[in-house]
Amino acid sequence: MKSERFWQKYYDDHMEDIDPALFETSYPKVIRPTFKNYPDRTAYAYMGQHISYAELDKASNKFAHMLMANGFRKGDVVSINIPNMPEYLFAWLGTLKAGCTVSGVSLLLSTKQIAQQLGDSKARALVILDISFAEKVPELAAQLPDLRVVVAAKAASFFPGLEGKVTPQEGKTVYIFDDILQDGSFADTLPDVEIVPGDIAYLQYTGGTTGIPKGAMLSHRNSVAVMMIYRKWLGWKDGDMTVVSGFPFFHIAGIFVNAMAVHMAGTQVLVPNPRDTDYICEQIEKYKPSLLVSVPALYQLLMANPKFQQMDHSQVKTCISSASPFPEEAQKEFEKIVGKGKLMENLGMTETSPLTASNPVKGKKKLGTVGMPLPNTDIRLLDPVTGIEVPLGEPGEICVKGPQVMVGYYGMPEETGNVIDTNGYMHTGDVAIQDEEGYLRIVDRTKDMIIVSGYKVFSVKVEAILAEHPAVMQSALVGVPNPDRPGSELVAAFIQRDPGYTFQGDDAALKNNILSFLKEKLAPFEMPKYVEFIKELPLTAVGKLDKKLLRKEAPQLLSDAKG
Repeated sequence: MKSERFWQKYYDDHMEDIDPALFETSYPKVIRPTFKNYPDRTAYAYMGQHISYAELDKASNKFAHMLMANGFRKGDVVSINIPNMPEYLFAWLGTLKAGCTVSGVSLLLSTKQIAQQLGDSKARALVILDISFAEKVPELAAQLPDLRVVVAAKAASFFPGLEGKVTPQEGKTVYIFDDILQDGSFADTLPDVEIVPGDIAYLQYTGGTTGIPKGAMLSHRNSVAVMMIYRKWLGWKDGDMTVVSGFPFFHIAGIFVNAMAVHMAGTQVLVPNPRDTDYICEQIEKYKPSLLVSVPALYQLLMANPKFQQMDHSQVKTCISSASPFPEEAQKEFEKIVGKGKLMENLGMTETSPLTASNPVKGKKKLGTVGMPLPNTDIRLLDPVTGIEVPLGEPGEICVKGPQVMVGYYGMPEETGNVIDTNGYMHTGDVAIQDEEGYLRIVDRTKDMIIVSGYKVFSVKVEAILAEHPAVMQSALVGVPNPDRPGSELVAAFIQRDPGYTFQGDDAALKNNILSFLKEKLAPFEMPKYVEFIKELPLTAVGKLDKKLLRKEAPQLLSDAKG
């Protein structure tokens, strides 16, 4: 029988739980020392601009006072639908200072989807780009009676000369963001609002474990706890951090990195378009960050850029990877570029604010694992079918208990009860194997497991092996229905080819070559029935493989390949 939280003895020296009493505060309160002690330090570098902490403080105060002047009260939701630009940060922090709730809105959502999210959250304010205003706001305004304020941010800050038409909307107050900052009637002093630890800081929409968009309620306690825990894990001091992150701020990982950087008086280099690897390379060369943060797919895009391969990365202390699996072979190639021992895979999800596990900073890093559970955090691995705790070394669903676990899904008590059990453990949907030192190796998502004649095929395992083949840049496995065996599936592998690889033969010969390669490493039931090349694998807004979309499109893709 394994001992409770046995992994703690493998932590870095002096790593231990934090006193939970320290989490009993609000985010605006815990970051006040940054503004007091480092007013002139650069908070954000953006397209040649440098924004100091004093400027961030005053601009966010003005946004908070604008909300309050419009009758906003604690708990009112402010939805933000703009890229990584200074206005996002002014609105984010101003919303929190006013005691209101931040809700990020993906830039990839249609007007209908935005309306659904804002309607569900009863959002009272929307921050949107001026170039999107004419197309989206009139339709949204007509559908959303709770919406009272619309703020338009100028896209010209990153698209010079591009300007959208902003018009009055009946029953709504409309602002240009710059006008809020220049309006003398909105004070630039800290608003007097009492915020308690249990107040909801974020309403983050997520597909969660079922694919149905739900608003995860994350309290100030959740946010402060995970930030303090991870800061201690990193062991960094104030002013140590200069970060380039590929995560958008509407994603929980993006806003978490931002919140932690502000707490640490760090400098963030804002990246409006994370797929623009040339721009990212320019920023790395100019600002020499100590920290890089991204998803594996975007790291792989960087790796393919010759500029990134040839750069001096000696100033980079840590490269954090999160949100999706990073094939071990690709990790090794990445560390050949940035330096051995710098890559740290994490485990997290929206519902856990977001982090639950990480590789250590100083101790042993195990490539291909997401590390061990963080301090103040407990996990259990349960069989996805029986719900019984599995023995060490066997695959089970990760269930997490800790101060970072969400309050619940907004307006969905039944859905909340489906994922947080009576013992307070959040069922994550991630299936992992834990080794004798506590390190977790993700083998799949419960929804991504492929069932072949009763056998479980873990797609992450097969994808990691495919990554070892020189022809494979990225791959994704999905299950397709087996017409001969109802309830069973067939394994389909979709492969994005490495453009730098040449093969003496046609596509059919290369597919056979890949299958022969797999046959030596996989059990017969794990072998793909179909292998298809695809120009680009579908990605979500943050660069994760979109298996939900791929599963939907797979039958047509396979049919087209036959035809």
